[in-house]
Amino acid sequence: MNGAAEAGQVSNSFRWMQLIIGVICMAMIANLQYGWTYFVNPMAKAHSWDVGSIQVAFSIFVALETWLTPVEGWIVDTLGPQRGPKLMVAVGGIFVAIGWLINGWANSLEMLYLGAIISGIGAGGIYATCVGNAVKWFPDRRGLAVGLTAAGFGAGAAVTVIPIQMMIASIGYAQTFIWFALGQGAVIFVLAWLLRSPLAGEAPPATAVKVLQSKTSSTPGQMLMSPIFWLLYLMFVLVSASGLMVAAQIALIAKDYGVGQTVILFGATTLIVAGIIDNLANGGARPFFGWVSDQIGREYTMAIAFTAGGLAYWLLGSAGTTPWTFVICAALIFFTWGEIFSLFPSTCTDTFGPKYATTNTSLLYTAKGLSAFVVPLANVLKDYSGNWHMVFAVAAIMNFVVVALALFVVRPLRLSMSASEGKGTVGGQLAAE
Repeated sequence: MNGAAEAGQVSNSFRWMQLIIGVICMAMIANLQYGWTYFVNPMAKAHSWDVGSIQVAFSIFVALETWLTPVEGWIVDTLGPQRGPKLMVAVGGIFVAIGWLINGWANSLEMLYLGAIISGIGAGGIYATCVGNAVKWFPDRRGLAVGLTAAGFGAGAAVTVIPIQMMIASIGYAQTFIWFALGQGAVIFVLAWLLRSPLAGEAPPATAVKVLQSKTSSTPGQMLMSPIFWLLYLMFVLVSASGLMVAAQIALIAKDYGVGQTVILFGATTLIVAGIIDNLANGGARPFFGWVSDQIGREYTMAIAFTAGGLAYWLLGSAGTTPWTFVICAALIFFTWGEIFSLFPSTCTDTFGPKYATTNTSLLYTAKGLSAFVVPLANVLKDYSGNWHMVFAVAAIMNFVVVALALFVVRPLRLSMSASEGKGTVGGQLAAE
């Protein structure tokens, strides 16, 4: 049966089912990044390890979770739409389970780093596959679909903030690692066998789009020769680094501010309340700003989000020293950071086309891996200055630089590319959004 024939048999609900499965799988790997902060102090106390050395494991995880995604995306595409997503996500589920089991058993930093390597490889394969599926199934709602998928990764940890901290307090961090390894890995492995990518003609056409979209598809090699790609890469690094510094250090910041263990709501401490709200804000930002960018354009949305983000860092440094102001300011940071995982893949696919989107978006996603190595430097800067204010100031400046690049460099270049493609038209509409 050819692709066109099969396309008529695929209902709209089927592609939404594919999207939901991807969101759940992403939620199952969210704790590997966003739940990490709750394990740092218990590990440091149990083994007398330096916090900065422990955070190297976080950097290794993020690096492997990002840098191998182009290879993993290529494997998915090579295996085909029927086998590729299933096998990659199933193997990824096994890897993330093994990685967290190793974390629970680790009695040396080297073993902890090995766990980070294995879990990073598994998480990257799951992430690349689910984002690639969203891009392929929803060319007509790209920002929203990618945003919802990325929201699983951003907000998935929200429901486990309390269980993780309660389990660490009752059975220890090691057993908590082990139980979550088994549970999360099992869910991913089972759901993997329901995934597939669209065959030729199954995805709807991107009609009546309101944003700049290329009418041609660039190969990965062609994309890497484009200055727009490297500008997007630099912007991704700057914004991602600012957010990861806070994501990895939020428990330490709350401790230094003296607010972490203050009970503020229904018996919950500042850190617990912040953890829940931050994950919800981080996840909610992705579909929200993805949808906004579908309406007004990617660059204008970046300008709004990252300007607010820069202000949020400044507020946390200057006004976040009481329990509730800490919760509010931290939530603003996460809400104005999480959208990078919907805005940048959407902008990349809009600019370089959908044919090679899995590989192309994965190449851009490696910027997150580079940015992860800024996280330990935040501890160095904090120790040097004696407080977190300098760290927040640097993070704010990073965001403001990205706003300027989006409006005054990337947008003019994309408009010029669109004009040279089709006399200023995109999808039958004027290129100017």
